[in-house]
Amino acid sequence: MIVTLTLNPSLDRTIEVGALTRGAVIRAAATHLDPGGKGVNVSRALLANGIRSCAIVPFGGDEGGRLIGLLSAEGIDMVTVPVTGPTRSNVALAEPDGTITKINEPGTELSAAELDAVAEAVLGAAGSADWVVASGSLPPRVPADLYARLCRRFAAAGILVAIDTSGPALTAALPARPALVKPNREELAEATGMKITTLGDAIEAAGRLRAMGAGTVLASLGADGAVLIQDDGIWYGEGPVAEPRSTVGAGDAMLAGFLAAGARGEVALAEALAWGTAAVGLPGSRMPGPADIRRDHIRTSTADPALPLRSGG
Repeated sequence: MIVTLTLNPSLDRTIEVGALTRGAVIRAAATHLDPGGKGVNVSRALLANGIRSCAIVPFGGDEGGRLIGLLSAEGIDMVTVPVTGPTRSNVALAEPDGTITKINEPGTELSAAELDAVAEAVLGAAGSADWVVASGSLPPRVPADLYARLCRRFAAAGILVAIDTSGPALTAALPARPALVKPNREELAEATGMKITTLGDAIEAAGRLRAMGAGTVLASLGADGAVLIQDDGIWYGEGPVAEPRSTVGAGDAMLAGFLAAGARGEVALAEALAWGTAAVGLPGSRMPGPADIRRDHIRTSTADPALPLRSGG
């Protein structure tokens, strides 16, 4: 089983528009309201593919009640932790070419007692878990080393920990030796201070994260695919998306697919890419199910360090 922790969950409203013009009145072509947060999305993707998980979800206010209602309607197995502040709401504006403009609220501060309650909920749910996935941004004024402290606590209980976050929270987590981190290209550059223009740059940056304490590094490279670095090898893969609709949650679907496939080697990388590219072709932050996933479109190969990267992370 896989336990997911989302410290800063959200209600995600995606609005599809013909074009985004600043200062104009824009009519929406479609709207979607989904439960949000990176760990929540990992659990949603796993559920869509019949894989057991449990989501740990702090919630508060009317927005939090609606979030829990949406998750319940999807059939998510979860442990909810009531908190004082309201759950945040995010808005994504999606253009026909797949360009996404996101407006994310910062979220609500969590007290020390609330953070302890969340950690206890994870440990209580993780008795038979293979992985704990701690992902997403930290709420305001939460210490940057919180993921590091949680990682050490969970690892001491014999649980493999995957971290998917950015900025100081990512760099602070690395010395706690998470079994897996999943940065994107921008996060790789930020964490290492490198300019990443080739696949070789991405591999070198991922290697630096491993030297800082990470076990496996699964680095998503946007439209350029992904690279996987583990003790026993380096693999690269990519998959085309014929009609991109939304990148919201695609990285979370990728992480879910990687874990679902055993989190080792070329086969797991291919499955991760199949889930991630399927999510890009779906509206809002809908997670792909078996009917959406096209494994025959995925190409994996030995990584060529000279390969130029075309897009941002």
